[in-house]
Amino acid sequence: MNTPNVNGLTVAVEPDRDEHIVAAVEKAGATVTGLDDARVLVWIGGPDGFPDLPDTVEWVALKTAGIEGFVNAKVIDDRRIWTNASGFYAENVAEHALALLLSGLRQINTAVLRHWDKAIDPAVRTLRGSTVTIIGAGGIGASLIPRLHACGARVIAVNRSGRDVDGAEKTVPTSDLASVWSDTDHVVVAAPATPETHHLIDADVFAALGEHSWVVNVARGPLIDQAALYDALSAGEIAGAALDVTDPEPPAADDPLWSLPNVIITPHVANPSSGLTRELAPWVAENIRRFTAGEELLSVVTPDRAY
Repeated sequence: MNTPNVNGLTVAVEPDRDEHIVAAVEKAGATVTGLDDARVLVWIGGPDGFPDLPDTVEWVALKTAGIEGFVNAKVIDDRRIWTNASGFYAENVAEHALALLLSGLRQINTAVLRHWDKAIDPAVRTLRGSTVTIIGAGGIGASLIPRLHACGARVIAVNRSGRDVDGAEKTVPTSDLASVWSDTDHVVVAAPATPETHHLIDADVFAALGEHSWVVNVARGPLIDQAALYDALSAGEIAGAALDVTDPEPPAADDPLWSLPNVIITPHVANPSSGLTRELAPWVAENIRRFTAGEELLSVVTPDRAY
């Protein structure tokens, strides 16, 4: 494969020159340089410590899909292109979401704690024949849907626009969210954190779901009203919850969720930070190619949106 001619494109990789990102930049034919000499910044840190940008920087690539921290810090401006990592980690997160859902339905979490206790038998459920509603059916949803189909489940997709999602039995706009619960067995939350999605899953949702329902969250903790979740779990309104994200993170040592047997909590590892830049690197290289070719970049964000 010929290396594209990027016309001397200079890329800063900050705050650390991660080996995977540097290799991707160089493989794409660009040159890694300091920020003062860069046209592109790949920022693999958080909003704290974000540098003042020279006017020469035309595009900033952020490493995360959720960028509410950058928005709140007023880092993102309208003077240059900004991209996030929306969809870049979808395969990882979809795999984890399915693992959480199956662990709850098959009572694997309970068996780990109670060892050879056949009393769990009546609580074991199957995914076959059930309907899973994915809230925020973007890149993660696109990766999760075929996995759910392979397990014999149907899918309802919910997104902001209501635009059809491939593989979903139906797609519903977020504004019509209340209409899906009567047809829903289990829920996977994969939407971005915005003011509009804060506590999107609340007491009314739990009351509308069934006693057999599991709720999985691989998005951001504040999308679920955690106090209402605890009440619903304690009362048996729903069967269980599997959370890779919480509000706050981590939960306090005395958080009552820890005490519930029908809760699975993993420490925000659906997309492990130890492998994040390795997953990100090919997407950085592809966007460098697009930037050089004058094509639209993947995952462009705007200053007034948090994703």
